[in-house]
Amino acid sequence: MPAPHQADALEDLPRTPASDVKKLGWRGVMKVVARQGKVVVTNHNEPEAVILPVAEYHRLMHGANARDEAALDTLRRRFDERLKSLDTPEANDKLRAILRKPLKLDGKVIAGEGF
Repeated sequence: MPAPHQADALEDLPRTPASDVKKLGWRGVMKVVARQGKVVVTNHNEPEAVILPVAEYHRLMHGANARDEAALDTLRRRFDERLKSLDTPEANDKLRAILRKPLKLDGKVIAGEGF
């Protein structure tokens, strides 16, 4: 089986019309998949599905999960870093001072990195 590419563009993949899937049967389509690695099934020349080996599917899902976990870890670290400012001795006084001030938004949203 050909080595899977990191990110195959849909337009670069081999194609087969849905009628071939019916005509060749599942075994015929899987022979194409074994030769080509994956196949785009089209209907009226429009892509409808990609058939790929189970091993490739698992590789893709594992990669997606790893990327998701890495992104979550980054967010957790950033969040924890921001929360550290609440552990300082002056945080209590700063927060009380902010809450005591009257707040005039004038239709605007307040957002930022610190208080």
